[in-house]
Parts: sequence; C-alpha cells; structure tokens
Amino acid sequence: MPEIPDLEAYATYLNKRLPGLTVVEAEAPIAWIVRAGREEFQERMKGQTFKPVYRHAKLLIFPFEGGDFLVVHAMLAGRFQYVEPKHRRRSKTAWILHLDNGMDLRYFDDRMMGRAFLVREEEFAEHVPRWTEMGPDVMSPDLDEDGFLAVMMKGRGMIKNIITKERMVAGLGNAYSDEVLWEAGLHPFRKRIDIPEEDLRKLFHAIRDTMAWATPIVTELTEEKGLPVRMYRDHLRVHKKGDEDCPRCGHRITSIKSGGRETNFCRGCQE
Repeated sequence: MPEIPDLEAYATYLNKRLPGLTVVEAEAPIAWIVRAGREEFQERMKGQTFKPVYRHAKLLIFPFEGGDFLVVHAMLAGRFQYVEPKHRRRSKTAWILHLDNGMDLRYFDDRMMGRAFLVREEEFAEHVPRWTEMGPDVMSPDLDEDGFLAVMMKGRGMIKNIITKERMVAGLGNAYSDEVLWEAGLHPFRKRIDIPEEDLRKLFHAIRDTMAWATPIVTELTEEKGLPVRMYRDHLRVHKKGDEDCPRCGHRITSIKSGGRETNFCRGCQE
C-alpha cells in the first residue's frame, strides 16, 4: 500500500509534469473503480486543467482549475503511470487521462480495491468515504506534540493498531508503522495504557523524523526510476527484514504475521 513517503513522492513526480496540462480525452475501462461512473467521468474530465497534486492521509488528490477534484485511494495495489499512449496498457487499467502534451496519466489496480472520486470541494464529506471520520494527518502542521498526545490518550489496545487507525491519526500504514515504532523504541504489541506520556511524545517525533528521512529517499528513487509497480522499500530498517540483524542493537529482527498483515520489530531494543 502506498504510504506517506510513497504518496509524497508521487505528488512531487507528478507536480513536475502535470500542472498546467489539460485533459483532451478520458477513458474508464473499469468503470466501477471510478465512483462517478464511466459516462460522467469521461464527460467531466475532458477539458480539465491540472493544478498541483497533493496528499492527505492515504489519499492522492488531483485538483483542477474548474473546481473539481479527483480523489484517489490506491488501497493495496493501485498504481499510477505517466506514459506515452503507445505504452502497453495493463489489463487492470481502470482509468486513463489523455493529456494535451501527448502523454497519458493512467491508473491500474491488480487487486481492484482502489477507488477514485470525482467531487467538488463541498462534496468531500458526502462522497469520499470516512472523510469526516478521519483523525488528523500525522504530518499536518496543525498537529503538534500536545495534540498528538491527546489523540493517543483516547486510544485503547496495542500501539501499532492505534497509530494505523485513520480515525485516530491518518496516514500511517503497515510498513511505516513498523518503522516509526522501531525509531521510537516501542514494541508494536505494547498496550497504549502501559506507555508513559514521555514515550508517546517520543513517538510523535519518531513519526516526523522517519517521514523526513524516508520521503526524500523515495522521492529520489521515483524521479530516477519512475512511478513504481512495487513500492520502494529497500531502505527500511525493520519492515520485511525478519531474521536480519537490527541496525541499532544487532539483535535478530522478529517477523509475526497476524490478521492478514506482517509486523516486524526488534525484541532487543523495542520495549
């Protein structure tokens, strides 16, 4: 699943290419992923001119000069392509925007789980699922240490589950939650109620530090190698590193699969 560094890298990559370009034609081969429906999507997208793309939580948002927004939740396997029209079309390509510079912006989804919502600004709450139920974006400048602490104090259960619930804080997924908990030295299965306030404050800074470290790496890889089919994750310290040595203490990293997801952590330095 694309997470904060991935989506920020997408935005940076696309913002070097899309703003000012106009859609000359739109297609929706897999119409149900585009919640507006094929006909409305194709009609409304034609003639739209891109403004800068941005991320909110796990959403990539494409604003247009006419006031419409294309809001994309890629879920686990949704990916973007910025390619020439002659480029082979993948079988699970859900929508295509043909641009006035001769290029295509495409979205494909091998698991068919993602969604795209074509809305006006005043329609976000009505048409984008859970928009009004989301907690603050973990990277929002409006979320400070005290605000983060207040949100965490409302959480119940294991700390990894809390920080990956969008109704608590928005933006963290399975991969980078492993990374921020490692950075903070917190065991992912530790209950929030057992974590001192000091360590929760440390977690806030671990989130910010991890994103500040990872985002430039992913952004550089995306610019160099292109929009990925598989997320760029080789730089991660613990996620998917089961049985390797912890880069901080040398202890072997533990990998546990539960509830359909994999959690990776170090028993030596995460308490």
